[in-house]
Amino acid sequence: MINTILCGSVNWASVGLVLGLIAGLAVVLTLLILLVTKICHIQEDEKVVKVLEHLAGANCGGCGYSGCEGFAKGLCSGKASLGDCKVTSNSEKQIIANIANLDFAADSPTVAVVKCSGGKGATNKFEYVGYPDCVNEMVFHKGRKLCTTACLGDGSCASVCPIGAIKVNENGVAFVDKEICTSCGACIKKCPKMCIERIPASAPVYVACNSKCRGKEVMAQCQNGCIGCGLCAKNCTQKAITMVDNLPVIDYNLCTGCKTCVSKCPRKCIKEF
Repeated sequence: MINTILCGSVNWASVGLVLGLIAGLAVVLTLLILLVTKICHIQEDEKVVKVLEHLAGANCGGCGYSGCEGFAKGLCSGKASLGDCKVTSNSEKQIIANIANLDFAADSPTVAVVKCSGGKGATNKFEYVGYPDCVNEMVFHKGRKLCTTACLGDGSCASVCPIGAIKVNENGVAFVDKEICTSCGACIKKCPKMCIERIPASAPVYVACNSKCRGKEVMAQCQNGCIGCGLCAKNCTQKAITMVDNLPVIDYNLCTGCKTCVSKCPRKCIKEF
């Protein structure tokens, strides 16, 4: 009896009017959304999309952009160079060059190396107590090492490597696994001491020191640093080593991998690789 009275008291005409208004409003809002979307839609550059398909997709930041999409946009706008990316293969770069109308010369494969072997043998100015990060440590008198170019060993480079190719070894120096390294350059950009560089992937040896100081000063700073004695250069049968600013520089086009320099170096700062 109560249900009958309640149902009989409903004004169905009013209910229908309200529902109709709601439905009409929904239709209008939908149309407005579609219209605004069409007007404000930013046409995605098809060239950028195609370029992105052929990049390695590492998103490592070694090229100087935040990721591969940013790099693709830089390429298509003429602000970036294909040579800035070391991860994408030469075959894929050639395709990208054709898409974006870019000049391209094939790169020889490279790997990163840490130009330091100091570690525990490098004298400390003070004991650093803080968050283990090279960039943070640099705030305090440019780091604890007396040698101004020494690896601090706090692993800032390892923290940005997208594939885990670089780690701090037991001596307290960062070391790159050449079998894993893609030469993206993320570690190079991160290192506040600028002691990481690229060398040819085929290189048999490299110089693990970056100090340009004279021998006496180096000996006061580090047990493992190059003292500029020149024995490596004097004993190189191929004349592939020259001394520049108290450091040996290896011409990998001449180096045959005999490794005489490794055996002759009294400080063992020329390493096999």
